Amino acid sequence: MKKVILLTGVLLAFHAQASNQNKITKQEYINTWSPVAMENMLSHKIPASITLAQGILESGSGNSELAREANNHFGIKCHNWTGEKVYRDDDAKNECFRKYSNAELSFVDHSEFLTGRQRYAELFTLKADDYKAWAKGLKAAGYATNPKYPDLLIDLIESMELYKFDELVLNSPGKATNVLAKKEKSQPEYGADKKVTTVSAKKTTSKQPQKKQEIEVTLGKTRETALHDNKVKFVIAKKGDTYYKIAEEFGMTLNQIHKYNDVKNGNTSLKAGDIVNIHPKRSKGKEDTKTYSKEMTILEISQLEGIKVESLMKLNHLSSSQETVKKGQKVALR
Repeated sequence: MKKVILLTGVLLAFHAQASNQNKITKQEYINTWSPVAMENMLSHKIPASITLAQGILESGSGNSELAREANNHFGIKCHNWTGEKVYRDDDAKNECFRKYSNAELSFVDHSEFLTGRQRYAELFTLKADDYKAWAKGLKAAGYATNPKYPDLLIDLIESMELYKFDELVLNSPGKATNVLAKKEKSQPEYGADKKVTTVSAKKTTSKQPQKKQEIEVTLGKTRETALHDNKVKFVIAKKGDTYYKIAEEFGMTLNQIHKYNDVKNGNTSLKAGDIVNIHPKRSKGKEDTKTYSKEMTILEISQLEGIKVESLMKLNHLSSSQETVKKGQKVALR
């Protein structure tokens, strides 16, 4: 009997040691997710320190059951979520939580969650480096029920020096961009493992004459992708689409899709029929010039043609992406 008890004790000790070895430390978590937190700070104006501290606190540095089984690092519940779900006991029994296909999408959704709800709007009047005000503001807005939530976040930010990531984004954006560039370079290029077939079809744009264009149909996707004349790939937004939803569908980061579509200053709304580029725009079009049947801004033409805004402005001697081109006026595309 003593031998059985002793053996059981040894096995339990071995299991505990193995579990501890597999456990993610706070520093490992920070090393992994700080580039994503900085990326979301650039795109959504949420302090990277706050994102990291919330992730550490809510997911136990990525070790919680919800983080491991559902890739949910922020404890975000279902609400109007239409994706996969898991059920766990929380404030009440058997509550519904969002499930993500990968952990990075949890970080993206966290940013979308805060920017997309009116009750958190007051947070975005705060300074991006005032993590103490953000921590208190999250509690005041109802993000957590624990009265010590702000103190827990602040303690994590100060003990782990997470505020340094805010400083990097605000004071040395070039260095922050280099970090993100290295991260994106390590990711596989979208569509690299997808078989595609090309067919000839007609593309129709609002109030534009029809023209022949190559339509590229991506197999295994839920929607067709198309090519601008200069071979930049795009999709047409459907009712209910968001940049986040399309980015998730095509395996992109939110920062990438915002960059490819010149989304700035929180202007992230989409309506059915909008062109959404899923590859970087080019510096010129296929045709030398073109005229349009209605007045358009340079930004609108940039989206319609898949040409960089800066290139169009330079080619047409304009100083702003919001400058308009009159109906019938020639626009230089190359």
